Amino acid sequence: MQRSPRKVLTAVAVLAAGAVALAVFLQFAFGMEPCAWCTFQRLIFLAVAAAALLAASLYRSRPAFVAAGGLAALLAAGGVWAALYQQFVASKADSCVYTFADRFLLRTGLDEKLPWLFEATASCAEANVPLLGVSFAYWSAGLFAVLLLLTAGALRGGSKEAIA
Repeated sequence: MQRSPRKVLTAVAVLAAGAVALAVFLQFAFGMEPCAWCTFQRLIFLAVAAAALLAASLYRSRPAFVAAGGLAALLAAGGVWAALYQQFVASKADSCVYTFADRFLLRTGLDEKLPWLFEATASCAEANVPLLGVSFAYWSAGLFAVLLLLTAGALRGGSKEAIA
């Protein structure tokens, strides 16, 4: 059974936005404070969601569909990298201040404009806590990988429909 690329991309957007909603819920309901890399991944999840929705809405225009879908896939791949970097590098450091993620969020001002979403309130070592026995960074990397695979499948399915 083949799924509609538009539906798959819409599901990608819902999953990505849902990940951010869950992270914010865990932050405020259970005190799981985010580090700079955590909040940077939130931004990537939201960008994946936006690009996936854009691709779904541009489905009839093949070049635009492929470009937006490709951007969603590229962002998801970047999210895998960011989560693994957090797990293997940043969480081992005493502080993640002035790493790429911290500098990016400071320069964009997102931490001041939307502090409830993008303000880092923990160090990377402090934020490296397990959720159901698995590091939060691994959960994030796994979800980014799923989003990447789903997006790639939607692009491949959309391309096959264009040929048919």
